[in-house]
Amino acid sequence: MTRTLQARRNTALCALLASFVATAAHAQATQLDPSGSSPILSAVNWLQGTLLGNVATALAVIAVGATGLMMLTGRIDWKRGATVILGCFIVFGAAAIVAGIRSVAAGG
Repeated sequence: MTRTLQARRNTALCALLASFVATAAHAQATQLDPSGSSPILSAVNWLQGTLLGNVATALAVIAVGATGLMMLTGRIDWKRGATVILGCFIVFGAAAIVAGIRSVAAGG
């Protein structure tokens, strides 16, 4: 697989994950929910809990540990390893990042 195709696939995967995390962010708490959206909201909240819950945390710890070990043994370059670790920080810190951007945009 060429690097360009792999970079596109990684970008698409990151965008998909970001859309799942961002849909249930605290940004929606200030908006009124339309009638009949309760089942959809429940499903999105379940998805957020699954993506950021205990299972996801355990998988992220394993991914960071395995990536670190592969970086130390020379099986993966440091740039790609840092990308994996940075991605974990972004996924788990998405709510805080959105809250910070919203507070800056609101001027407070």
